[in-house]
Formats: sequence, C-alpha cells, structure tokens
Amino acid sequence: MSIYTKTGDKGETSLVDGQRVSKCCARLESYGTIDELSAHIGLLAALGSEYVALTAFTSRVQNDLFVCGAYLASSQGECPCIGEDAVKALESEIDRLESELPRLHSFVLPGGCVAAAQAHVCRTVCRRAEREVLRLLRECTVDDTLLRYLNRLSDYFFVLARALNQASGTEEITWTAKKG
Repeated sequence: MSIYTKTGDKGETSLVDGQRVSKCCARLESYGTIDELSAHIGLLAALGSEYVALTAFTSRVQNDLFVCGAYLASSQGECPCIGEDAVKALESEIDRLESELPRLHSFVLPGGCVAAAQAHVCRTVCRRAEREVLRLLRECTVDDTLLRYLNRLSDYFFVLARALNQASGTEEITWTAKKG
C-alpha cells in the first residue's frame, strides 16, 4: 500500500467516519496541532533520553494525545475521548516534579538546557492546541475532559522544563523587570 492516496490533493481530507472536510477547518486545526505537539514531544524525549522517567511518561502522553486526535477526527463521537485517569496522571506527575523544585519567585523565561527549552516549545504548542480545541467548541460539542487534559499538560511541560534545568545543573532564566 502506498503512503499517498491523492485524495487530499484538492485541500480536503476524510474524518474517521469518512466525511470529507477542508484541511483548514477547525476540527483539523485542532487535531493537527495535537499531532504537531506529539512530534515535539518525540524530540523532547530524544533530547532528554538520559532521563528515563521523562521518556516513560512522555511516551504515555504521546499515546494519550493519539487518543485525543482520534476523538477530534471523529465527527460523530465514534472514538472515545481521553479519560479522567489521564488528567489525574498528569496532576500526579506535576506534583511529583514540583515537590523536588525550589519555589518560584519570578517569571521563568523559556530556555536553559536544550531539553528544557524543548519542553517550553511543547508547552506553547500545547497552549495553541488548547486554543484550537476551544475554536472547535464554537462549532460542536467537545468533551470537557480534553480541555482539562490539555490545560494540565501545558502545566506539566512548564514544570518539566524547570526539572530538566535542575537535573542538568542549568540555571533557570528569569524575567527581569526594567527599572525606570
């Protein structure tokens, strides 16, 4: 079987149920951004491969995001959405990471070690995915668990970036207000 089908050559694609839609509709923008996020997570896992806990958890996140993408690619709700257990797993991982970090006393700028900088990229792409799902919500019903998941996931990437900087011995870059 060939990777190319030529069915999308005119700017349309099929949803899970076979319905043809524009490649720039809100539904495709939402699950396309989730796919982009998963690719960025793959890069993050490769950059931080020495952190075994990172790669194990990010693999779970990528699997969760595949479920989210399949759900969003289904106009009839044929695919199940992400479960509350996935939200709880993110919260547990955030709590675990935060317990090992110093308290924040200023805003943190994206950067630090390469893996932490990539975690910040994941955070911002995740926030965009959340906005895309909110745009889709104007057109149809979306399971609110998905929005909670994406919101927690962006928080996870922020905390993960801090943890990666700490683990690598890299000082966080903090925002300095201009005086005067």
